[in-house]
Amino acid sequence: MRLEDLPTPQVVIDRRRLVANMDRVQQLASAAGMQLRPHAKTHKSPIVAKWQLDRGASGICCAKVGEAEVFVGAGFDSVRLPYPVHPSNAPRLLALMDYAALSIIVDHLEVAHGWSEAMRAAGRTLDVLVKVDVGFHRCGIDPKGDPIGFIRAIASMPGLRLRGLLSHAGHGYQASSEEQLCAVARQEVETLIDIRDRAAASGIALDEISVGATPTLRFSVRQLGITELRPGNYVYFDRTQVALGAATFDDCALTVLATVVSKPAKDRMVLDSGSKTLTNDQARGITRMPGFGAVLDANGRVDETLTIERLSEEHATVRVDGLTTLEPGDRVRIVPNHACVVSNLVDVVRLVEGDHVVDTLPITARGRIT
Repeated sequence: MRLEDLPTPQVVIDRRRLVANMDRVQQLASAAGMQLRPHAKTHKSPIVAKWQLDRGASGICCAKVGEAEVFVGAGFDSVRLPYPVHPSNAPRLLALMDYAALSIIVDHLEVAHGWSEAMRAAGRTLDVLVKVDVGFHRCGIDPKGDPIGFIRAIASMPGLRLRGLLSHAGHGYQASSEEQLCAVARQEVETLIDIRDRAAASGIALDEISVGATPTLRFSVRQLGITELRPGNYVYFDRTQVALGAATFDDCALTVLATVVSKPAKDRMVLDSGSKTLTNDQARGITRMPGFGAVLDANGRVDETLTIERLSEEHATVRVDGLTTLEPGDRVRIVPNHACVVSNLVDVVRLVEGDHVVDTLPITARGRIT
C-alpha cells in the first residue's frame, strides 16, 4: 500500500528515522554506562517498546497504572511509574506484581504510609524511589527542606524497598539557550548526588539515581553518578525538540499526513487535520516556532511560507505568506509540536518507508488515563 491510498488525516512513522533514534540514544546511554528505561507514554505501543528492549533498554516507564496494565499484559516484566500513584490503586498494582517487577515514586509521607500498609497486609514488598523536585516544581520533595528525614522515614516503612532517587527536569523545556539546558542537567544531578551522599553518611544507601527528559538527555549523559535515563520523546522527536536543539527536522520520525480541503483566498488554505490530530500544544524552545506544526514541502523541508495559525477540531487554518502551488486535493506532511499527545489521539499509526506503508501499528495503550 502507498501513502496516496490512505484517507487523511493519518499519523505516519518513518521506520528508518525511528530505528536511527532508538539506536542513537541507546548507544549514548550504553557508552555512558547508564541504563536506558524509555518512557512508553510517547508511543503507547508494546511493539515499539519491544524494539527498544531489543536494543538494550532495561525496562520501560508508564504514565498511569492503566498503561502499565497494557504493557504487563503484553509481556513486559520491568515497569516503573515515575509519577505519584495513590494507594487506592494497590489492588491493581498487586495484581501486576504477580507478573512484573514494578516500582513507583513517593514524595508524600501519608501516601507512602498507605502503600506501606497495603504491601504489609498483602505480604509483599514494593520498590520505591523518592521523587526530588529539581526545579520543575510539579512533584517531588523539596531538596532544601529535610530530604534526609523524609528518606529515613521511607526506609523504615515495612513493605517498601527504597531503591534510590528520581527526578524530572521538566523546566528544561523553558530553556532559552544551550548553556541553560546544560546547566539544568548539571544542577539536576548535583542536587541528587548531594542528597545521595548525605543519605549515605546517615547510613542509608541509595543505589539508583534516575533522571528523565529528552531535552536535557544530551547533557545528562556527560554527568557522573546517574544510573538510569528515562527519556520518552526521543523515539519520535517533534517540533518542540527541534526548537530545543535536541533534534533536527530530519530526525523527526512522526508526521501527520493531511489533505488541503479548501483554499478560500490566496493567503489562506485549510487542511483536514485539526486539534484532534495535531493537538493545541504550542512549540517551546530556544528557537521560536510559531503555529501548530511545521508543514513540509515535497522535498521534506519545512515550507517557511506556510504557518498553521489556527486549529479547530477537524481542520487547520494555514496562513500563506507569498505564493504556494498547493491546491485542494494536494497532500502535505506536518511535524507536530508534541508527538506524545498525537499518539494518544489515534487508534493506529502507519509505519512507512518512503511512500510505502509497511505496517500498521495499533496504539494499544491509547486512552489509558487511569
